Amino acid sequence: MSFKAFMIHQEDGKIASRFVAMDEAQLDPGEVTIKVAYSSVNYKDALAATGAGRIIRRFPCVGGIDLAGTVVASSDARFAPGDAVLATSYDIGVAHHGGYAELARIPADWVLKLPAGMALQDAMSFGTAGFTAGLAVARMEHDGLAPANGPVIVSGATGGVGSIAIEILAQLGYHVVALTGKEQETDYLKDIGAKEVMLRQSLDLTKIKPLGSETWAGAVDNLGGDVLSWMASTMKVGGTLASIGLAAGFQFNTTVMPFILRGVSLLGIDSVNCPMPQRAEVWRRLGGDMKPRHLAKLTRVIAFDELPTVFDDFIKARVKGRIVVRIAG
Repeated sequence: MSFKAFMIHQEDGKIASRFVAMDEAQLDPGEVTIKVAYSSVNYKDALAATGAGRIIRRFPCVGGIDLAGTVVASSDARFAPGDAVLATSYDIGVAHHGGYAELARIPADWVLKLPAGMALQDAMSFGTAGFTAGLAVARMEHDGLAPANGPVIVSGATGGVGSIAIEILAQLGYHVVALTGKEQETDYLKDIGAKEVMLRQSLDLTKIKPLGSETWAGAVDNLGGDVLSWMASTMKVGGTLASIGLAAGFQFNTTVMPFILRGVSLLGIDSVNCPMPQRAEVWRRLGGDMKPRHLAKLTRVIAFDELPTVFDDFIKARVKGRIVVRIAG
């Protein structure tokens, strides 16, 4: 029996993506076969599907680094038909057929049972972006961040990671400052939990001091480049800085002074290779104390057929919050 999938090809050295019909025999090896209910769109997915970034490591490949659905077959005792499950990152959607298909087969070690307090659509409202935000907050708290320490700034605030990071931090009692280049989204950012909104264009990133004014107890950076450099220079003593993305650049120009004179910690957040015990704990918290109050407000659900129409919005930074793809009912 055939099923629908969105496949990414390389043809004459160029990326070409389109819907195709597949059958189960074409799926990659794995112990758990899943009827996919929802997937999501991340910046990484848009880079992969359009060829704007060198993401795919094997062609052809079904796109979609996230998926949530119901187990239909399993040769691993940890999962049984009917279990609600999710899977994100690892090689999914880049070197192993991913979530943009009505059926997926995934190695059991990459699969998690759906946490308590979470529906399948909720899981994809988080997806890799939300998991990354949750992982960043958990790592920062482990490093000593607490609401009493002072404000936490979040860059790339209207994006998927930024929006969910704001929601999580606000839910946990932090004073959150949203850093954005989109003044028109001020009301949205305050609505999801930001106490203050700072416009990126108000910063003079051409004159970053080795040590600026001590301002932030914590920072979640989705941009990289000069914004990350500015954040490092303005951290409080003992502050924690989580580096998540590189939308504005992968270079990071700073000095050792924030790290040795203020004891600032720079935490690299890697959602792909996160060990499963830590991954499971973050997902548990996303269904519990980290669960945003306004998850539906920052989520837009689209039909599977609409998927190709949204990638360009990610590349051109026109997306607000999260986009969930309804693969099946």
